[in-house]
Amino acid sequence: MSLVEVHNEWDPLEEMIVGIAHGARVPRPDKGLFALDYSEHHDAMHEIPSGPYPEQVVAEAEEDLDAFAAFLVGHGVTVRRPKKSFHAEVFGTSDWKTDGEYNYCPRDVLLPIGKTIIEAPMALRSRYFEPFAYREHLQAYFASGANWISAPKPQLGDNTYRVNPREGSIIANEEPIFDAANVLRMGRDILYLESRSGNRLGYEWLKRVLGDQYRVHALSGFYDGTHLDTTITLVRPGLVVLNPERIAKDQVPEVFKHWDIIWAPDMVDTGYCWSYPRASIWQGMNFIMVNPSLAVINDQQVPLIRALERHGIDVAPLKMRHARSLSGGFHCVSVDIRRRGTLEDYR
Repeated sequence: MSLVEVHNEWDPLEEMIVGIAHGARVPRPDKGLFALDYSEHHDAMHEIPSGPYPEQVVAEAEEDLDAFAAFLVGHGVTVRRPKKSFHAEVFGTSDWKTDGEYNYCPRDVLLPIGKTIIEAPMALRSRYFEPFAYREHLQAYFASGANWISAPKPQLGDNTYRVNPREGSIIANEEPIFDAANVLRMGRDILYLESRSGNRLGYEWLKRVLGDQYRVHALSGFYDGTHLDTTITLVRPGLVVLNPERIAKDQVPEVFKHWDIIWAPDMVDTGYCWSYPRASIWQGMNFIMVNPSLAVINDQQVPLIRALERHGIDVAPLKMRHARSLSGGFHCVSVDIRRRGTLEDYR
């Protein structure tokens, strides 16, 4: 029996990978890191605050991740964790050299759809070999009968990135590039965000690989940041949370035409460790569904919790103290490997 089988964001969870904060650091400066994450904060690449995160941040993040994992285990979910990596080691290709970042956000790395798990062709050089931290689990999934594939490794040369372009995308459309967190699953409909972490060729590659069984929708024009899961959060069939700062009412994707919409309330700022955050305040709507009636949400996001409760959703409020510093809430720091359910159409 395949240990990998997931068709949406809400069916009852059976297995999940939860990230770790061990050794988290800001990578050494390079054009891609500057263009994607730091050009709005600094005038030059060398100003990127490279090096380890503060020890307190890492320690508290580890506590929060461990508590999240324990909560899931208490609800009958099998939890796996990535292997510890030494991110300060330098690696590269013939075109560039860098060091690593962390194994905090498995959501960016692995994309399970149905009984297939895909290693994503991520946009940052520093994350090039991050899938290796999950290799032991991927081998187990393959042995169980799952399909395990990797997208073509992008070269990520300097021509891949444009710093603060006046128009057009930050990343070039010369090879498939996307983080797995650019994608959300809702049965036969797959949402793909075109952004600085996912280009059009990434969409084309994913669409062809998945085939006629799925309808892959390219979303563009309302958010050109990175990932989709701080803009759209799927709750259960017929209920979605949308970010009102990024999506206007006339921009709501057609797949939600017959769905109830919760327009996210203002988020509570949970703070950050530098003079600016790595993630926007909308990390607060980055939550995970354990089943169609139970959400795990940052305990500080009381307005959002109340909004979900008004729609009959039970909430488990847990701590995620450094979501804005490390750039990841509960959806980011986990990837659902198996949910109990079947492939359905929710339009």
